Amino acid sequence: MSIAEEKKALRKHIAALKKTAGVDDKKHWSHEIMEQVEQLTEFQEASTVLAYWSMDDEVFTHDFIRKWYRFKTILLPSVLGDEMILKIYHGDDNLKEGDRFGIPEPEGFAFTDYQAIDIMLIPGVAFDENNNRMGRGKAFYDKFLCQTHAFKTGLAFAFQVLPAIPVDEFDIKMDLVLYK
Repeated sequence: MSIAEEKKALRKHIAALKKTAGVDDKKHWSHEIMEQVEQLTEFQEASTVLAYWSMDDEVFTHDFIRKWYRFKTILLPSVLGDEMILKIYHGDDNLKEGDRFGIPEPEGFAFTDYQAIDIMLIPGVAFDENNNRMGRGKAFYDKFLCQTHAFKTGLAFAFQVLPAIPVDEFDIKMDLVLYK
C-alpha cells in the first residue's frame, strides 16, 4: 500500500472515531487541551499566535480565541485559491464565511510577517508519538509551516494520536502535540 493510500485509510478511520465521540466530550476535552496551551511558556511569552477557527470535528478553539485576542495578536487562516494566508482576528463581528470550506475567517488584509509568529496551534487528522502530523490532504499547513520558525503545537483528541502514522518528505513535524 502506498503512503497516499495509507493516509486515505487513516483519514477514514479517524473520521469514524470522531463521529463516535459526543459533542459534550469533545468540548470538555478541548477545554482541558486549551488550558494546557495556556500553561506553555511558549504561549505565555508569545505576542503573536497562529490559531484556527475550529470545525465541529476539531479541538474547539472559539472560546480560547475570544478570550485571548485582546491580549495577543491572534491570527487565523484564510484560504485563497490553493494557498493559506493569515489574517488578524478582531472579534466575531469581523468574521465572514470562507469561500472554500465555509469556515469563518477574518476580513481584512493578509498578515505576512511570518517571523513575528511566536507559537502556532495546528489542527490535524492524526498525529504520532514522534510529533508527526497528518492533515486533511490539501497540504495548506505543510506549505505554510516551512516558512516560519515559530513553535508548532499540534492539538488533538487522544484517539487521534497513534504510535506511528504514514509520513512523506513534505509533512512538517510538530514541536509538541497536546491532547486529551
